[in-house]
Amino acid sequence: MLATLGTNTYNSIAKYPLIAIPLFILTGLIFERAGVALRLVRFAQALVGPRHGGLAVVAVLVCMIMGGMSGSGPADAAAVALVMLPSMAKAGYPKPFSATLIASAASTAILIPPSVALILYSIVVPGVDLRALFAAGLFPGILAGLALMVPAVWLSRRYGWETPESSERPLLGESFRQAVPARFAPVIILGGLRSGLFTPTEAAVVAVAYGVVIGLFVTRELSLRDLWQLLGEAAMISGVVMLIIALAGTFAWAGTMLGTFRHAAEWVISLSDNGTLLLVLVMLAVLLLGMLLDAISVYLILMPILIPVMQHFEWNPVWFGILLAMNLAIGQFTPPVAVNLMMTIEVAKVRLEETVGWAALFVVAMGAALVLVAVFPEIALWLPRVLGYAV
Repeated sequence: MLATLGTNTYNSIAKYPLIAIPLFILTGLIFERAGVALRLVRFAQALVGPRHGGLAVVAVLVCMIMGGMSGSGPADAAAVALVMLPSMAKAGYPKPFSATLIASAASTAILIPPSVALILYSIVVPGVDLRALFAAGLFPGILAGLALMVPAVWLSRRYGWETPESSERPLLGESFRQAVPARFAPVIILGGLRSGLFTPTEAAVVAVAYGVVIGLFVTRELSLRDLWQLLGEAAMISGVVMLIIALAGTFAWAGTMLGTFRHAAEWVISLSDNGTLLLVLVMLAVLLLGMLLDAISVYLILMPILIPVMQHFEWNPVWFGILLAMNLAIGQFTPPVAVNLMMTIEVAKVRLEETVGWAALFVVAMGAALVLVAVFPEIALWLPRVLGYAV
């Protein structure tokens, strides 16, 4: 049996679509170092204008746009926190609130394309078109962002954070001009995928090349020495991700050979004949696991069990993948693990226990968005159908 360990480990990561994961990680690091986040913040401030909760709305908007470049929640959270936290603290927002808001908004990166988690889901679940997944994640990602804005603005008004008089409003024309290169990144990625100009994996290469050009020649905040350092950082982060995927592949092979996954799936199906009730139970289980494990591990551990369940109840695999991603997004900012929150509290210099109350509020907000997508699948499936992808 040990003779198969090397082969299974290699086969788990020797998949062409997985090349996109380290490349999108590198894309996020390059855009962060190139000063793109700061330019997006100033443009969003100019759009939102001086008002109660204006910076909170800006933080969510920028996280959503940055998520459309990196596909990684932790990278998104770190980049936006470095830029937004000083301004929000100056405007009167409590640091624990600001750190939690940015961490929760950064979790939309798992939904808004290009998403590293959705790339992995398309590999684990046979027959799912990654382009359809990317398209399906767009509206749920926007819905999740809007859901987070509601309590953020309400709390700002209730506690008097950031009065219109204290708000800074950059000039719209100047900030628009500076943010143009940043806003073109998602357009190039999604436009190229839609037109068939390149595949999702090739889109990752294009995104890296575009980021390098912007950093070196447009913003000029990226040097060749920085680029070499970023390549090392991306390699280390990707190494951790790939090691998880490789070992999980061996775990999946062993579980299949022993019949463990089949028995587990049969047990889950036997819990209830009601597909709706079982979907609720699955979502709760994924939510709890998402609070303890990273999204990649959850996908790799659970999907061998959930695929037979999904097929038995004839759940749409694209819609089901988006529901799983929304659950895992909530887990990214919910203690005790909360990978996004760990990034932002480090920048804010606050303790994790100070954020628990705010995190619970945002869990409810994003949970409401999850319920809407579960009850109305067309929120996720309408765009892929319009674009002609197989769903």
